[in-house]
Amino acid sequence: MTMPWTLARQTARDAVKPLDAVEVALPDAVGAVLASAVRALADQPACATSAMDGYAVSGPGPWTITGRVAAGDPVPGVALGPGEAFGVATGAPVPDGSDLVVPVEQSAVAGAVLSVDTGVPCRHTDCRRESCGRPPHRGKHLRRRGEDWSAGEELLHTGAVVSPAVLGLAAGAGHDTLLVHRRPRAAVVVTGDELLRSGPPRPGRVRDAIGPMLPSLLTGADLLGTTYLRDDPAALAAALTGGAADVLVTCGATSVGAADHLRHVLATLGADVLVSGVACRPGHPMLLAVLPGGRCVVGLPGNPFAAFAAVMTLLRPLLDTLGGHTARPPATAWLGDVGAHPRDTRLVPVTRSRGVAVPVGHDRPGSLRGAALAGALAVVPPGHRGGEVELLTCGSAS
Repeated sequence: MTMPWTLARQTARDAVKPLDAVEVALPDAVGAVLASAVRALADQPACATSAMDGYAVSGPGPWTITGRVAAGDPVPGVALGPGEAFGVATGAPVPDGSDLVVPVEQSAVAGAVLSVDTGVPCRHTDCRRESCGRPPHRGKHLRRRGEDWSAGEELLHTGAVVSPAVLGLAAGAGHDTLLVHRRPRAAVVVTGDELLRSGPPRPGRVRDAIGPMLPSLLTGADLLGTTYLRDDPAALAAALTGGAADVLVTCGATSVGAADHLRHVLATLGADVLVSGVACRPGHPMLLAVLPGGRCVVGLPGNPFAAFAAVMTLLRPLLDTLGGHTARPPATAWLGDVGAHPRDTRLVPVTRSRGVAVPVGHDRPGSLRGAALAGALAVVPPGHRGGEVELLTCGSAS
């Protein structure tokens, strides 16, 4: 008995739990999900620093310049007294006793004496004169110790996806590694006596379109390899019981024809079939099973667009959960009457413009032309006659 599309998708999410946590170097963590919160290992900044090139000063001017410090230098071993200044570079530590930094653009230096250049346009928001000779207010252009964060402060919560900005933040907070959920390992098994792996199709033989498509759709997973098999149940059983994959993705053999062996092989292996057909078009023969030991099998139909629909319905949510990703609010758009099925969900290739989904056509189960032209698949529920629908992006992101 086929399962409603929304229930099948939720079943795929609920079938597994996030994989174990592993510690990886920062560059290897991109796209993974944090298995532990990231906390600062030191104050940021670690000491008071200058936010501008100029002079750290104490008290009212003019000031006597007593030294200079560059970015990367240690904290000066002197404290500024009233009327004293210290040359500083952006990012350099400032001496104790510094009240503010006078930017170099506002600085007038005569010998060792610093004053504010009265010819520079005034930067004070409360002053309407073109220039007034007043220095910046107390604390201006100074970055106080720990003003961004303090040592031990939580910067990123468990479950956050590691983006390039997250990598930079973690590095800035002192981390060389991150604890993330392990990426799922996937293996692909493509079946069919009729498949060609190169050259144009010919009578009785079709070019394999699913095998080349799948790797880029395995979002967040590591592909261990693709195996091509003839329609042989013994070879299929061997492919499902060997290797180190967490998820086995089969292509073809999901229906009930003479060459469709997957269901029989799964029964022989003692698999628990969680989804055996989905009430959607295309892709209704798709399935999801769990082998003894916990490995998952996602069965994709042999028609290319039907296989694409099955990836969106079952495979992506399964891989997301294994990798620790949580479901995000769906994208939506308004879609008119596209001839909804009375009982099944339709997955319709669309483009989106200003909140409106526009069908692109070419959506027969055996053709990827519509999916290639589309930016998303519109999830059209039974009986839809116009209104907001969920969109599944056709790119590599889920």
